[in-house]
Amino acid sequence: NGILELLFRKPGEIIRREIILDKFWNTEDDYFASRSLDVFVTKLRKFLSEDESVTIKTVKGVGLILIEN
Repeated sequence: NGILELLFRKPGEIIRREIILDKFWNTEDDYFASRSLDVFVTKLRKFLSEDESVTIKTVKGVGLILIEN
């Protein structure tokens, strides 16, 4: 998964939504792509839920950050 890899390459650093949308959906501001990203992140969180060493946090209005616990 590219989004997970992107987050893991820069732990502790906010990855802006626009960057993720541009890289994986070829758009920076599209309602449907943005909702798709939200659904995808929910699935990633569920996938990672058993691993307590990392958490994906949303920085409201900015982007995503991978936190190493």
